[in-house]
Amino acid sequence: MRKIAIICSLFSFCFLSLQCSKEDPVNQPPTAVQLLFPSENLLCIDTTITFDWSDATDPENDDLEYTIIIAKDRQLTDIVENRTVTKSQLSIILEKSMAYYWKVNALDVNNNQGVASSIFAFYTKGDAITNYAPFMATIISPENTTSVSAGNLDLIWKGEDVNASDTLTYELYFGENTTLNLVDDALSVETYTVAVASGKTYSWKVNVIDDAGAKSIGQTFSFTVN
Repeated sequence: MRKIAIICSLFSFCFLSLQCSKEDPVNQPPTAVQLLFPSENLLCIDTTITFDWSDATDPENDDLEYTIIIAKDRQLTDIVENRTVTKSQLSIILEKSMAYYWKVNALDVNNNQGVASSIFAFYTKGDAITNYAPFMATIISPENTTSVSAGNLDLIWKGEDVNASDTLTYELYFGENTTLNLVDDALSVETYTVAVASGKTYSWKVNVIDDAGAKSIGQTFSFTVN
């Protein structure tokens, strides 16, 4: 009788193992798309813009949708368009003489979202405008809401301008918690070393100025120190 019980237990275990092995695999998200047009830092001469990006691929060959986000700030919080489409192209009319930032996310029918695309900046041309304000600074390090080690820390950013011949300078603001103090108003480099103490939170932002005096106001970023 004991042998029969053991055999039945083994049979049940094998059956359950077989059932588990037949469970559906975890659905995988689609790949990231590549932004094609408008390309990075492009000056668009028309305000009717046909946004174009590469098709994503899905490991299970699921049907895909794309969410395109267009905003007036690099953090994509001041959104002017947030639309979901089934094709990798969309025409939108935008304002003249305005800097925009955009990205595209791909998602499958199970709402699995792939890695977001890069964020590209572009400018729409205005009437009788020969100089355009620079783009908002791209914050490279430290990234927003991250943690860093105490000691000397390099603040690193990147400035860009649709007028390629412009010389850019930077206003750097830095301080504890939400208090921002002007550190330098005429930096010509894209890095600055500060001393940070353990257990504290700091904020910083960078304004970009071109040689005609046009300025873009940066967004405030923060980080904590371990």
